[in-house]
Amino acid sequence: MHPVRWHAVTAAVLVLAAGCTSTAVPGTGGSGDPVTLRVLAGSELADLAPVLEEAAEATGVRVELDPVGTLDGAEAVASGAAATDHDAIWFSSNRYLALRPEAQSRLGTATDIMSSPVVLGLRRSVAERLGWVGRPVTWAEIAGAAGAGAFTYGMTDPSASNSGFSAVVAVATALVGAGSALSVEQAESTAPGLRDFFGAQRLAAGSSGFLQDAYVRRASGAAPGEPVDGVINYESVLLAMNASGELPEPLELIHPADGVVTADYPFTVLATASPEARDAHRMLTEHLRTPEVQRAIAERTHRRPAVPGVAAAPPATAVELPFPAQAEVVDALLGTYFDKLRRPSRTIYVLDTSGSMEGDERIGALRRSLAGLAGADPSLTAQFRRFRGREEVTLLPFATVPAPPLTFTVAEDDAGPDRQRIADAGAALQPGGDTAIYDGLEAAYRVAARQIAADPDRFTSIVLMTDGENTTGGDLAGFRAFAGSRPAPLRDVPVFCVLFGESDVDEMDEVAQLTGGRTFDARTADLASVFQEIRGYV
Repeated sequence: MHPVRWHAVTAAVLVLAAGCTSTAVPGTGGSGDPVTLRVLAGSELADLAPVLEEAAEATGVRVELDPVGTLDGAEAVASGAAATDHDAIWFSSNRYLALRPEAQSRLGTATDIMSSPVVLGLRRSVAERLGWVGRPVTWAEIAGAAGAGAFTYGMTDPSASNSGFSAVVAVATALVGAGSALSVEQAESTAPGLRDFFGAQRLAAGSSGFLQDAYVRRASGAAPGEPVDGVINYESVLLAMNASGELPEPLELIHPADGVVTADYPFTVLATASPEARDAHRMLTEHLRTPEVQRAIAERTHRRPAVPGVAAAPPATAVELPFPAQAEVVDALLGTYFDKLRRPSRTIYVLDTSGSMEGDERIGALRRSLAGLAGADPSLTAQFRRFRGREEVTLLPFATVPAPPLTFTVAEDDAGPDRQRIADAGAALQPGGDTAIYDGLEAAYRVAARQIAADPDRFTSIVLMTDGENTTGGDLAGFRAFAGSRPAPLRDVPVFCVLFGESDVDEMDEVAQLTGGRTFDARTADLASVFQEIRGYV
C-alpha cells in the first residue's frame, strides 16, 4: 500500500534543519557532513522546530518531518509502506502499533523524548460556575455535566488524531472503573455514559492544530461559528493557548482525578533504516534527552520532560489509565463512537460535474472517491472514514446550474444498503456544461437551512470539489456578501474546499476562510485519500 500522508496533502514536507554542523556523526565516513533523518511524524511536532535546528548544529543530524494522522501512520508502518521513504517514526504514542503484530517487526529502538496528558480545558468562568476549580473532578462528573448541557467542547476525530482517541479511551476506561485495560464487553457497556459525554461536542477537527486554531478564532470572533466552552487536547497545547495571549478568557485545565491517557512521544527508528540512520537516531535521541535540551523542550513546547528531575514539577499529576490491550477493543470503541455515540453529522457534497471533469482521472476519480467513502475501500483507515450510521449525506452536483440535491440518511444498524445507494448515485454522475461554483455553494446553504430547521442537532458541513475556475453564474464578490449575511444557524456551517485540477487556489482559500473551513490539496495527491482526510472535520 502506498503510504497515506494524512496531513501532507495540505503541506509540503516540513524540513527542520540547520545549515552548518560541527560534529561528525558515526557512520558518515568522518567527513562531518550532516545526516538527514526522514521521519513520519505527528503534525503537532512542528513546534519543535527551534529545538531540532539547535540539535542539528550540535549533532549533525537534520530532521525532515512528514506529518501524518495516527491511524494512517500506523497503517503505513504495519504495511511496510512507511519504510519505503522514511528512516523513523515519531508519533504521540506507539500504543496502537503495539496492538498490530505485523507492525512490531518493522520497529527498531524507541526512545521517549517528552510527554503530555490529554485533558479538558474549560473557559475559567465556566469551570468556576461548575465548581471545578481547586478540587478533584472525575470523568463521570464531566460526562454528567456534558449530558446535562452544562458546557460544550471541541475534540479531534479519534480515528485521525491521538488526542481524540485518548479522550475516548480515558472516558470509557474511567466509567468502567475496572482498573485494567478495557475488554470488548466493557467497552460496549460504557455506551450510556459516553453518549452523555459526546452529546456536548460542538466542534470537530481532524488534527490538534486545526482544533486549536478553530477554537481560538471562534472565541475571539475572528471566524464565523458559535464559540464553544472548552476543548479536549494535549495539556501542552492548552498551556500554549493560554500563553499565546490570543484567548479572550484563559482556559482552566481539568486533569480528571480518575485518570488520563498520556502521549509519550517515542522517537522510533525503523528496522529497515540504514546503519547510518540508526547511528544518527541514537546520537540525536541522546542529545534530546540531555538536561539542557529537556528543559528547552519543556519551556518552548509546554510538554513534560521524559527525564525526571530536569525541569519544574508539572502543573498537575494524574493516574495513568491503561490503554486497550486488544485491537478489537479499539475497533469497538471507534465503531461505537462514530455510528452510535457521536453527535450525528450532515454533509453536503457540492460536486463539480462540468465538462472539464471528463475522463477517468477526473470524473472517474470522483466516482471512486465516493465509492470508497461508501465502503469499497477495505483499508483500516477507510473503515473509520466511511459514511457513518445516522449520518445525513447530500450530493449536490453542479455544472452550468446546480442539479437537484440527492439526500440519503445512513441507517444506524444496517448501513450497507444506504452506503450502496450513495455509491450508485456517485457512479451516475456525468460531466458536461460550465462551472457555476458559487451558485452551487449558495444552493448548498439553502439545502442546509432547510435541513437544520428540520433537525438542528447535527454537525453540518459543506464539502466543495471543483477542478476549475468559476465560469458562469454568481462570483466570489457575491458569495462574500452572501457569507457575511448568513443567518445564525448557517454561520456554523463551514466549507471544506478540495483543490483539484485547475482550481483557483486564492478563491478557494477565501471561501474556506469566510466560512470557517479549510482547503485540502488534491492536485498532487490521490483524490480518494483527500476525501477520506476531510472526514476528520465533518
